[in-house]
Amino acid sequence: MPYSHDSTFPDVPGNVCFPVGTKERRAKHIYPVFLPFLGCPGQCVYCAQDKQTGTCASPDIHTILAGTQKRLKNLSACGPDDSRELAFYGGTFTALPAKERSACLELLSRLREEGRITHARCSTRPDALGPDVLRQLLCADVSLVELGIQSFDDNALVLSRRGYSGRTAENGCRAVLEVGLELGIQLLPGMPGSTPDVFLSDVRRALALRPSCLRFYPCLVPEGTVLARWFREGAFRPWTLEETVRTLGQALKLAWQARVPVIRLAVAPEPAFDAALLAGPRHPALGALIQAEALLLAAEDALNKLGREPERLTLPAFCQGFLYGDRGALKERWLALRLGPERLHFDKHAAEAELC
Repeated sequence: MPYSHDSTFPDVPGNVCFPVGTKERRAKHIYPVFLPFLGCPGQCVYCAQDKQTGTCASPDIHTILAGTQKRLKNLSACGPDDSRELAFYGGTFTALPAKERSACLELLSRLREEGRITHARCSTRPDALGPDVLRQLLCADVSLVELGIQSFDDNALVLSRRGYSGRTAENGCRAVLEVGLELGIQLLPGMPGSTPDVFLSDVRRALALRPSCLRFYPCLVPEGTVLARWFREGAFRPWTLEETVRTLGQALKLAWQARVPVIRLAVAPEPAFDAALLAGPRHPALGALIQAEALLLAAEDALNKLGREPERLTLPAFCQGFLYGDRGALKERWLALRLGPERLHFDKHAAEAELC
């Protein structure tokens, strides 16, 4: 679920205001085009894009684009208040053969000219970003490039066979920004070599680059990967659910403070992928659990700044759905902050939280 932070509430004497995210989206409708493994120089130890996208094999690009055209042929032109985004996901978009990449961008251009698409993004690797291909994306009106960084930590990158260094990852991010494109950064907490401390360092390095958005994909162990073999051999231990919620709660709070949207907190549900999972932090409401932890941590920080007994905490109304976590697991921690139900107020017009 996407989050953005547009509020500019100032702190006033006796009050502490702090961001907790909103439910705003970049576009009202997103139309994904999945390119599993296409353009990839190899397969990373954790990767199962075929199962993750529900695609059993890697069809050729022309089959994919023909299917996309068929799927979108009945779309009318966007109205003045509508927005639609074409998103090229999976694979390594900027490493596709030039003709195949051009075919994708030609489809985008036609859809834009017909008024059926208003935005576009693609995902790729930080080491596949030559200046010519970045200018091509810019000229084709691709506005956002998401980089599958996974980690800035050299050891984690080596263990996961990513094929580049943390410096290369940072340089790739800067190259996207320097050409005038928006930057998205994808991180993989719990990948081989990624401890909670390493991941939180990754988040801080990512936020320092001022991306337009982040995605967090907790590392899972799907069948048919090198990671699955390592798991069976005892060479890899995935993070527990508790570890994941605690660490990503801290990371989400950092992103809220930096006012950078986190548009994914877990791998999207997909029957083929879920059926192939051997281990890892999977939960049907993982995103809500992480939001609940982040909200509590943000409230703790605000209480420390307030420096006295709280009188009331006003929260945006959307926070009500995840406030206490799974089955009320966080209620005691809220009570320990002296923020029981009688001191909580939900306001559908509020954009930030306010503690007084």
